[in-house]
Amino acid sequence: MDAVALRPAAESRPPRAAPLPPPALSASPATSRARRWLRLHRGAFRAALIGLASLIVFVALWQYLTANRVTLYVRFLNIPTPMDVLGRAAIALRSPNFGDHVLISCRRILFGFLLAGGVAVPLGLLMGRYRLLREIAFPICEVLRPIPAIAWVPMAIMLWPTNEGSIVFITFLGSYFPILINTLQGMVQVDPVLVRAARCLGAREAAVFREVYLPASLPQIFTGLTVGMGVAWVSLIAAEMISGQFGIGYFTWEAYSLVQYPDIALGMITIGLLGLGSSFAIRLVGRLVMPWAAAR
Repeated sequence: MDAVALRPAAESRPPRAAPLPPPALSASPATSRARRWLRLHRGAFRAALIGLASLIVFVALWQYLTANRVTLYVRFLNIPTPMDVLGRAAIALRSPNFGDHVLISCRRILFGFLLAGGVAVPLGLLMGRYRLLREIAFPICEVLRPIPAIAWVPMAIMLWPTNEGSIVFITFLGSYFPILINTLQGMVQVDPVLVRAARCLGAREAAVFREVYLPASLPQIFTGLTVGMGVAWVSLIAAEMISGQFGIGYFTWEAYSLVQYPDIALGMITIGLLGLGSSFAIRLVGRLVMPWAAAR
């Protein structure tokens, strides 16, 4: 009887809860930040790996074609191998002359490019804002723009009393027109609704220019700066090969005159690396100036 009476009380007893699993070890703040950083920059790492793989394939193909002296339609008989260029680079880096050539070219690029940007960006902004100025200056720019830099070499030698001035002038011309045209294009593409909204809010001409036109034109301006830097290197090398006595272009041309094939390839690779570094520097400045563009 007692057992029967006690059975309902035992059956109504709540079931025992299952034991909780042990708490997982939480990651440290440094590890969490590292994981977040890796997730944010996953695309950059992927692009870097693909770029590295493509460079490895390119060097391997270069080694195969030059080591086997392949002759299809293009002849690789006298082209140096990557190992020849690497050995010559090790010798050149220990020589002060090679470093002087690189520094002189970088100095010429810096002067010519800064001068071109300092003239082309304000002029492009003003041409985009004021139609009369655009109608006056644009035809002149369009006539001069198609003239290649190498065609300016004789004229530059006559215009400037020194070779240094003529080479900087040619570098200036090479980067001037891409910067000017892109700046002008950026001003033309500004949404007029933004301009009207700023004026309705009481903004004066200077404030509209500073708060609307300039920020809206910055992407095109930095595109022009990047393109202008590439054209500046092309113009500089052409000028140094023809009228220069120093610089990486002169180094490359002198190597050709002296039949030093590894030095030719070394000069070309150096030009490419310098151009890559200078364009990357412009893009980095653009990201700092335009954080909203980098966030997209």
